[in-house]
Amino acid sequence: MAVDPKKPVRVRIAPSPTGPFHIGTARTALFNWLFARQHQGAFILRIEDTDKERSKGEHEKDILEGLKWLGLKWDEGPVEEKSRISPPKADPPRAENPKSQKFGPYRQSERTDIYGKYLEQLLAEKKAYYCYCTKEELDAERTAAQKAGLPPKYGGRCRELGATPAGKKPQIIRFRVPETKVEFDDIIRGKVSFDASLFGDIVIARDLANPLYNFAVVVDDALMEISHVIRGEDHLSNTPKQILFAQALGFEIPAYAHLPLILNPDRSKMSKRFSDTALNDYRAKGYLPEAIVNFLALLGWHPQDDRELFTLDDLVRAFDLSRVQKAGAAFNQEKLDWLNREYIKNKSDAEIAAALKASVHEAVSVDEALLMHVISAERSRITTFGDFWNTAGFFFELPQYDKELLFWKKENDRSKTKNILVRCAEIIKDEPEFDRNAPPKTLIDLIEKEGRGNVLWPLRVALSGLAASPDPFEILEVIGTKEAYARIEAAIGKLG
Repeated sequence: MAVDPKKPVRVRIAPSPTGPFHIGTARTALFNWLFARQHQGAFILRIEDTDKERSKGEHEKDILEGLKWLGLKWDEGPVEEKSRISPPKADPPRAENPKSQKFGPYRQSERTDIYGKYLEQLLAEKKAYYCYCTKEELDAERTAAQKAGLPPKYGGRCRELGATPAGKKPQIIRFRVPETKVEFDDIIRGKVSFDASLFGDIVIARDLANPLYNFAVVVDDALMEISHVIRGEDHLSNTPKQILFAQALGFEIPAYAHLPLILNPDRSKMSKRFSDTALNDYRAKGYLPEAIVNFLALLGWHPQDDRELFTLDDLVRAFDLSRVQKAGAAFNQEKLDWLNREYIKNKSDAEIAAALKASVHEAVSVDEALLMHVISAERSRITTFGDFWNTAGFFFELPQYDKELLFWKKENDRSKTKNILVRCAEIIKDEPEFDRNAPPKTLIDLIEKEGRGNVLWPLRVALSGLAASPDPFEILEVIGTKEAYARIEAAIGKLG
C-alpha cells in the first residue's frame, strides 16, 4: 500500500473503557501496531471516555494490561504531543503533569477544554448551533416521521433561530450538515459514498464541556496528526460525519481502512454464545500471548503463502493492509487451540513451569521436581495452561471419584476388580521405581491372564481418579511407586 514518504505514519487505537477489552479491539490494535512498525511510524493509544456514566477505571486498566500482555507498546502520551495545529485563538492546551502521565495514554476526559474551543469556532462560524428541542419534542417528531414513512432525521426546527426561544434552554449543540455527497477511498473497501442529506443535523455535544464521540475523535485525530484511521467496519457509518466535521474545521482528512468484523462460526455477529469476547477471558484460560497475536493476525488477513505461524517480528515483515479481506472473519476455536499447542511445544519445560506457576488459576502446591516431571510427560497434550491443571491436576492430588468408575465396561464384579487391584498393589509395592518402557514381568503376566481392560482400566482410575487420563504406566512412572501404592490401596478401600 502506498504511503506518502513526506508524511509520517501515525495511527491510533481508541477504545472506550465501558466494558472489558474486546478481542475485536485487540485485533484492531494489532493491525494498527503492525502498520506503524512497518513504516517506522507511531502507534498511539487514546482512551475515548467521553461517556462519563459508563466509563470505568477498571476497564481502562484492562485495556492497558491487555495491550502490554500482547506486546503492543504504544509510543507516546500527552506529554509528548507536539501538534502543528494550534487550537483556536492560539490558546495553549491545559498543562499536563509529566509524572502522572509518563506512561499513560491520552484520555478524552482530560481534553475537554480543547474540544470546547473548536465547538466555539463552529458556533461562531454558524456551522453549528444550539438546539432547544426537548427529548419529548424530538420523540414526537421521530414518531411522526416513521408513520409517514420518512427517515427519522432531525427536521431542523432550531436551525435558523435568530434568538433563544422564550422559556427554553439549550439542550444540545448540532452540526449544520450540508446537503452533499461524502465520498472517500477506503484502503480495504475501495470507493465509499454517502448521501449527507439523509443524516439531518448531527448532535456533536451536550454543551461546550461535554462533546460527543464523533466530534471529539475528529479533533483528536487532527491534533495528533493521525495519518491513517484503521478500525472496524462497525465505524464505517461514522466516517462521513467525521469527514464533514474535519472539513468544517479545516483539518486534513486521514486515510481510512475499515477492517472486517469478527464473526461467530455460523457467520453471525460475535457473541458469547459461541466464544468469549473479552481478551482477558483467553488470558485467564492460559492461552499464550504469542498464540493470541498469531491468531488475531489471521482473522481477516491472509499472507502471500500458506504459512500459519508468525511471531510479532515475522508479522511486521509480512503484514500487508491491502491483503485484508472485506468479508467478515469467522472465529475458529480449533485453530486457536492448535496455535497455542504449537507455541507451547516450542517452549522449554522450565518456561512452561514458569508460565504455569504464574497463571491465574489456583494451582495445588506441588514439588518442583514433580511439576517438571509432569510437564515432560504431558507437554504434547497441553492445549492451554488452564487446561493443564484440569487435566493433569490428578498427578499432584487425587480427585474424589465414585467407586463405580473402577469397573471395566460396567463390569460390576466387585470381587474380581478388587482382587486385580490387590495384586497390582502387591506388584508395585516391591518396585523401588517404575519404568513404563520396562514394566515388571509379573504385571505383564497379570494383564495377559486377566485381559488388558480388566487390569489397566481399574488401575488407571485408581491412579488418576478420572475416566480419561494418560496410560497408567506413564502415571506410575511420574508419581512413583510409593504414591501409586497409596492410591491403589485407597481404591481397594472404596470397594469395601
